[in-house]
Amino acid sequence: MKPIQPSVKDLPSMIAATADAERWISAQVPLVRSDLVLKHRMMAESVFPFLRSTFYRWAQLWPIVCPELSRAPQVLAVGDLHVDNFGTWRDLEGRLIWGVNDFDEAWPAAYTVDLVRLLVSAHLAIAEEQLTVTRSAAREAIEDGYRDAIDKGGSPYVLAERHTWLRQIALSKLRDPVHFWRRIETCPNYRGRVPRLVDELLHGCMPVKDAAIQTKTRVAGLGSLGKPRILALFQWHGAHIVREAKALTRSGWVWASGEKKLDAPLLQEEIVCNAVRVRDPHMHFHDNWIIRRLAPDCCRIDLSSLPERRDEERLLYAMGWETANIHLGSRQQIAALKKDLRARRGRWLHKAAKNMAAATRADWKVWRKAWLKQHGSH
Repeated sequence: MKPIQPSVKDLPSMIAATADAERWISAQVPLVRSDLVLKHRMMAESVFPFLRSTFYRWAQLWPIVCPELSRAPQVLAVGDLHVDNFGTWRDLEGRLIWGVNDFDEAWPAAYTVDLVRLLVSAHLAIAEEQLTVTRSAAREAIEDGYRDAIDKGGSPYVLAERHTWLRQIALSKLRDPVHFWRRIETCPNYRGRVPRLVDELLHGCMPVKDAAIQTKTRVAGLGSLGKPRILALFQWHGAHIVREAKALTRSGWVWASGEKKLDAPLLQEEIVCNAVRVRDPHMHFHDNWIIRRLAPDCCRIDLSSLPERRDEERLLYAMGWETANIHLGSRQQIAALKKDLRARRGRWLHKAAKNMAAATRADWKVWRKAWLKQHGSH
């Protein structure tokens, strides 16, 4: 007898799922309630921030909406991949590197999930006029970039002699140092006692011993909004430097599996170390904390900060290529991945993205209606 395929209707409501996921996360780290209030409001504003905020729900929807794709060869996947999850950092030589910026949801999953989620985010960004390309052009660019990188073994984006177009995007005027440091300086002071481990890590990554650091906190991201972030601000030779400690939790995949383990492994360091990548020398993992340097050119690139003149198809191609760079770190799975990818032709990626976008939009409408009912139109 053929097993009954589960339905989206069998899932708990979006409201119940969010409450349960947040309870699970709060059992791992103390959540910042004021940040959660902000996150919930931003989730109600439009579908794109809703997508970025609710990977746990995506992990529930994925095997139901895309059952065949969810059985594709597994890699250590980014999970919460979207067009706003790319940024820059400096390597040991001071060169500017561009790539995926956040690996909070890293977990073994079908390689197809990152491609579909990246395209869904592009579709939603197009609908909200943050991108001007067509959905068809976005699909083609992402898929072509991914296929080309898989075929050629990938390569990181070093923004030196090559990729000058991407360097111009990364160094756009909206990432101006004056604006960046003004935002950091106006971050509120951290209240409470900094955990001893975090205090040691932040002092240990400073360029001088016994640095007189100022601890602050900031609101950043959407998927991780609500989790503790501690900034260490230090004046050195007349200018600021800053490091951030961010608390890590288990991937939303673990929660969506139903087991909700609190001792599941954290795989963020593994995915970074294995990918085709030029490492950030200031990024370190310790227990459930990640420490990294922040600077005007060492942070995530929001679509809103992109210059008006940019080649969006070229940028989406690069995002597809960089996705392959990450997947190529799962070396034992590449032969099976290549075989599966060669067999996929036609509009498979477009159809999957269309279906996942529709499911996400339906959940957003439920969330927005409930939020407006509780808080009013303001």
